[in-house]
Amino acid sequence: MKAGFIGLGAMGQGMARNLAKAGHLSAVYNRSAEKADALAAELGVEACRSVAQLAVGVDVILVCVSADQDLLDVVDAICSGIEPGSVVVDMSTVSGETARAAAEKLAEKQAEFLDAPVSGGVEGARNGTLAMMVGGDTTVLERVRPILAAMTSRIEHMGGVGAGQACKAVNQIMCAGINQAVTEALAFAAAQQLPLDKVVDVIAGGAAGNWFLQHRGKTMTKNQFAPGFKLALHHKDLLIAERMAAQVGVACPLTAATLTDYAKLMAQGYGDEDISALYRLKLQ
Repeated sequence: MKAGFIGLGAMGQGMARNLAKAGHLSAVYNRSAEKADALAAELGVEACRSVAQLAVGVDVILVCVSADQDLLDVVDAICSGIEPGSVVVDMSTVSGETARAAAEKLAEKQAEFLDAPVSGGVEGARNGTLAMMVGGDTTVLERVRPILAAMTSRIEHMGGVGAGQACKAVNQIMCAGINQAVTEALAFAAAQQLPLDKVVDVIAGGAAGNWFLQHRGKTMTKNQFAPGFKLALHHKDLLIAERMAAQVGVACPLTAATLTDYAKLMAQGYGDEDISALYRLKLQ
């Protein structure tokens, strides 16, 4: 099967490189053509000038964009060129409603859709170790599993279309809590005048150890906040999670508090920093 990739941001580039390494990638598209041209030249694949051009030439279309409307716009463009029986796999983080709307649009063209958001950050995208949460038909998933496996270390089918996005919302809510706990604890450690590198090492090896502490603890305590995962994007994802929670009557006070904190940081110009920039507020 030939695969094309749409959306070559920090995550998309890593995933596209792993697809190419596995021999699956034949074409790429990005809104800024320069990025697509450079990656296509590096990987020896085609740089398409439009989404519709990419859709015509591949069997599987992989999408990784930033927001709900971006995905719907891409799907509309895909629909002008997609062949019946093709599969669109969306790895963006959007709402379940948007995923279902995309699936309906593609069904009208006799094309399949999977919502397949991922977790694992830029490191996971680069190393091919992402965790993927999939919503959609299991038969379709099995058809494209060899392609998805080139980018992931774990693929879980969560249910029908939209279930992958619901699981990703769980992930983003949990990330908010971990971010709050780690940044608060390390600010406390700094106030106690402890050696912060040693604090990170010993805590990471114990019961409170976690991925975020291990990968971001030492950089945040040195006031280094290169993404990673941009704070403004997590803010967007938490707004989606908050809306989904409200629809089913679930209170998420920690999510609400994190949204407030992120809004403060974004107003100060830190939206493009890693989410570990929350540490800035803990030191105030």
